[in-house]
This record gives sequence, structure tokens and C-alpha cells, in this order.
Amino acid sequence: MSIQFEKFVRPLKLRALEIPNRIWMSPMCQYSAGADGIPTSWHTIHYGSRAVGGAGMIMVESTAIGPRHRTTAHDLGIWSDDQVSAHRELAAHIKHLGAAAAVQLQSAGRKSSHNVPWLLGGQNSAVTVDDGGWIPMAPSAKPFGQLTVPVEMTISEMDEVVEAFFQAAVNAHAAEYDVVEVHAAHGYLLHQFLSPITNDRSDDYGGSLENRMRLPLRVCKAVREAFPQEKPVFVRITATDWIDGGITMEEAGTFAGRLAGLGIDLLDVTSGALTADVPPPSRHGLNLEFAEVLREKSGLAVAPVGQLSDPDLLGTVFESSPVDAVIVGRALLLDPYFALRLAGDAPKKFWPSQYHRAL
Repeated sequence: MSIQFEKFVRPLKLRALEIPNRIWMSPMCQYSAGADGIPTSWHTIHYGSRAVGGAGMIMVESTAIGPRHRTTAHDLGIWSDDQVSAHRELAAHIKHLGAAAAVQLQSAGRKSSHNVPWLLGGQNSAVTVDDGGWIPMAPSAKPFGQLTVPVEMTISEMDEVVEAFFQAAVNAHAAEYDVVEVHAAHGYLLHQFLSPITNDRSDDYGGSLENRMRLPLRVCKAVREAFPQEKPVFVRITATDWIDGGITMEEAGTFAGRLAGLGIDLLDVTSGALTADVPPPSRHGLNLEFAEVLREKSGLAVAPVGQLSDPDLLGTVFESSPVDAVIVGRALLLDPYFALRLAGDAPKKFWPSQYHRAL
């Protein structure tokens, strides 16, 4: 077994939770729920297979805090009793198979009411109200690509968002998830407030960085208060918009420091995806250095996500980087056993005994 794999299989303790290893599954939407937003057998098999496959933590996909907060009509939700009951079964399944169970809480903002990726124009294809969609809401009335122009949110609507996140965290605990993550990146609602590219407001929620951070910090504070103190809360944070005039690393560092002051436990570090026409660069380990910087600035544990599918790169990360874990997305979509394949010359020590005859 290589030195880097020994580091990967070390547990990580956050509050009272011990996560069995340092390779975790990123929350990647399956767009496979019905209109009721309830997890299905697809989700049970999809997430269960990655738990069997060695990921130390399974982060259930971006899960809406209310109907208007979905990206599509096929998103998971966590606002109703029926949804909570099904999530409880899903979380128990993940934990029974050996992984920690987490869920990402989401409000889509202007990136809302679009088609699933494999239909028509996909995520840049609006679903109108007449076709069963809804009007998105955002800090400012600026659309994402070809999606429906959102309405500028009122103060009372922002208050409702804070309450919805609070209740979603309560529901996540009722569903017996080990971790909740607040999604404040990838161009969704909280990121829209943080970035001057998407936030043109002239009130207390726009303009200065302090104002632009106001709603995201209120949300994170509410989630931390709602979720039990023995359980960790993560935030997915953007390091840069990759756009002139957007969020800078200095601003991200300030935001990270404020999150630390709220009792957030880990930063899930990413970048980009704010606008339809500026994708993040294609580069292995894109957000690794950002995570290292934000760890130093905030004192928080960090886990980079994005373009982390190269085993050699992961070996380097676990050999020499101070990051606390890595979050893997597309590689785990393609291969549920991606984590176990890193075991190198000691597969029988880590693969389930049911599979040993194939090794």
C-alpha cells in the first residue's frame, strides 16, 4: 500500500462525527425525483453503490429547501414530512454501508425552472409557467443565460429564505443525516448575492462586500443554530468567479473568516459557474490551491472539489497538501468504486469481502 493511500484511509473527526476516510462523494444532481421531490429507488442504489465503493462520506445531491428553490421539477426536496421520511431511509442505507451521510441544502435563485440536462436545451433551457415552471427569484432581475428573468427579491422574501434554510436543517437532522452543507457557490442564490456580477442591489444586501455577505451569513448562522451542535455544518464556497469584477480570493478569504466565526466546520472549495458564458478552466486539481489558501486564512478544515479524477494527482494531494479531504464528482459518477481502486497493491484489505474472488 502506498504512503498516500495510507493518508487517504485515515479517519477525520469533525465535532462528534468520525468520517472513515478522506475521499468523499460530491453532491451531484440526479434529476430523478418526481414532482413530490421524494428520493426514489434510483437514489438508494446510486448512493448506496458509492458507499460500498469506498467513499468515506456520501453527500446527497443539492436538495431544495422549498418548491421555488429547485433547479428543475425533478430535484430532491427536504421541506415536507414525506420527503423527510424518505431521506431518513436513504441516510440509514448510506450509513449501514459504511459511509457518513450528508445532504446539501440549496436555493437555486436565478438558475431555476429549467429542463433536466438531457432534454431540449438542458440547463440553459427555461421551463415556462405555462409548462409547469415558475418565476425564479434573485438578488437582482438579471437572468442566467436563456432562463426566465428572475424577480428581484424583497426583504421579506430574504427573511423567508433564512427561515426555509433553518427548517431544512431541522428536517435534515430529523432524517438523521450526519452533516449538512449550505450551497453558496456555482451561481446559485447565495453565490448570486455574494458576487457583484449578479448583485446590483442598492440596499443593505448589495454594494459593499459586507452587504453582499449579509444574506449568506444569515443563512449559515441559521443552519448552524438549527443543526445539533455535535454534528458538523459545511459550506460550499466559491474562491473566484473567473470574471473581471467578480469575487476575488481576498473577498473569499474574508467570507471564509466570517464563516469560521459562525462555527462552520469545513469549507467545500470550488469556483466559477456564475454565468452561462464563462465556464471555469479545464485543469486537474483546479481548486486545490484555493482550498489551501482558504484553510490558512480561515483556520477551517477544507476539501477542494472539481476535476479531481487523476489518481496520480490524488496521490500528490495526500502526500503533500494540507487539505483535509477531497470531494470527487464525475469520477464517481462514472465508477462507483473509484475510491477503492486507489488501494493499489492491497485491494483485499479494503474491498468488500463479497468481491474478493474477483481480485
